[in-house]
Amino acid sequence: MIFDPSDPIIDMDMFPREDWSHSVYVCDDAELSEPVPANAPEQRGRGFTMRLFCDSDHAGDSVTRRSRTGYLVYLQNALIQWYSKKQTSVETSSFGSEFMALKVATEYVRGLRYKLRMMGIPINGCCYVYGDNKSVLVNSSQPDSALKKKSNSIAFHHVREGAARDEWRCAYINTDDNHSDLQTKPLPFGEKRVKFCKMLLNHIYGEKGHKPNNL
Repeated sequence: MIFDPSDPIIDMDMFPREDWSHSVYVCDDAELSEPVPANAPEQRGRGFTMRLFCDSDHAGDSVTRRSRTGYLVYLQNALIQWYSKKQTSVETSSFGSEFMALKVATEYVRGLRYKLRMMGIPINGCCYVYGDNKSVLVNSSQPDSALKKKSNSIAFHHVREGAARDEWRCAYINTDDNHSDLQTKPLPFGEKRVKFCKMLLNHIYGEKGHKPNNL
């Protein structure tokens, strides 16, 4: 494992702060910011930026037709969490499977941010979430979006509440650049897989782009 402390390059134009003041998630101005534990210790050090790459396949299991959730969490440029697991229920649409994946990923992010704060580690801003399903990201990020599928309402409200509190912001990324795709399906050897492996295993490839035979 290589822990890269350098600052990630983030296009802030992709992550505007929306006006949630008139949403159902806000009763007063205090709810427009992420809640911080009252008993948290004094924050020390420089702090860090958190990023999340999230993806899901749809009905990938040929026997049960359950989808698979995959996500990657970075602190600065260091990968600290990777996750790949079948979902616990069958989703009838890619919208549903992607929304459930985003819920699982943001639940982890919320818990991680709490634990780090309780260890006195400062957090710089929100978590920047990248996904490749535009419908899910619009429903997650836009205050005036309405859910059209009642079966996904819990995931819908969980993700939107966190966005209203600025715990995370979501933006679209092309599926060819979303390396959490590796966590959701067995990618055959080729340009896409090599590209993702280079992004994850930069200490193996290095600047010269050396490619090990087993990748």
